[in-house]
Amino acid sequence: MAKGFNFRGFLAGMASSATFGMLPLFTVPVMVVGLSVNNILCYRMFIVSIAMAILMLIKRIPFHISLKALGWCMVLGLCYYGSATLLFQGYATMSTGVATTLHFLYPVFVTLIMAFVFKQRTSPFTIVAIILALTGICLLSIGRGGGTGNATAASIVMVLLSGLAYALYIVFVNNVQVLRRRNNIKLAFYALMCSNVYFIIHAFVIGEGIHAVPTTVAWINLICLALLPTLVSNLALMYSIKSIGSTLTSVLGAMEPLTALIIGVIVFGEQFNRQIGIGVILILIAVTLIILSPIFDKNIAARLERFAKNKADDDLQK
Repeated sequence: MAKGFNFRGFLAGMASSATFGMLPLFTVPVMVVGLSVNNILCYRMFIVSIAMAILMLIKRIPFHISLKALGWCMVLGLCYYGSATLLFQGYATMSTGVATTLHFLYPVFVTLIMAFVFKQRTSPFTIVAIILALTGICLLSIGRGGGTGNATAASIVMVLLSGLAYALYIVFVNNVQVLRRRNNIKLAFYALMCSNVYFIIHAFVIGEGIHAVPTTVAWINLICLALLPTLVSNLALMYSIKSIGSTLTSVLGAMEPLTALIIGVIVFGEQFNRQIGIGVILILIAVTLIILSPIFDKNIAARLERFAKNKADDDLQK
């Protein structure tokens, strides 16, 4: 194993995607009592922004941020907003299984951006892991209910763009110097706060506005939604990206639909069959291959060493 190898970066990536997969657990009960998806997203981002601000106060992290860094945080917020909004619009116009599979092409987008824009050598182990993960996600997703099932060219493009927006979010965090050197909590606070502004504007532009949360239980679910699949997930995501890079972190995102599946089977009584079982195995193999890739590929090992050195240098400058 390479000197400077940080296994915690892989654990953080898995934790991030696994907690992101908890979205249905807290979102579905709130939708059942009548709150729309747009309103749920607004409340989710508003609550997490408050939670992040409190965390910054507790840790005595200054709120001051340069205009350049704030501008990039606005870009991150736009990517986060675009990814969620386009994906949910896709859910409304096609089966959720197809939309989920198309969205999870984002590791491919990350790999292509890193290869062609940042000239990063693509490891064959990464390519194999992406193929296994996408095949597993396809087996998990295809055939599951939801949506109209009538995908149009426009809806397919929307969902692909949702994946591209999320890919850009992942790439920017580690490849824009002013973002990479920013404290993760401060970076997440400003990115998610900007995202919240976009969601609120969107809610009023479409004429929906912001409605009151109907029940105490709904409030509890919204708070859990903001803390686990948002606060914890984003902080873990940023730590993982800065520790092991954008490409490896994006492939570990395959844990998200796997977690959502487990919750669906246990909590919502969804089916589990042989096809899904094969999909689970393929995803686990892909994740294992990504974790072991620094052992097999010296270029990945060297890259992780470089990330560790960059982090150490950035810490000294703070």
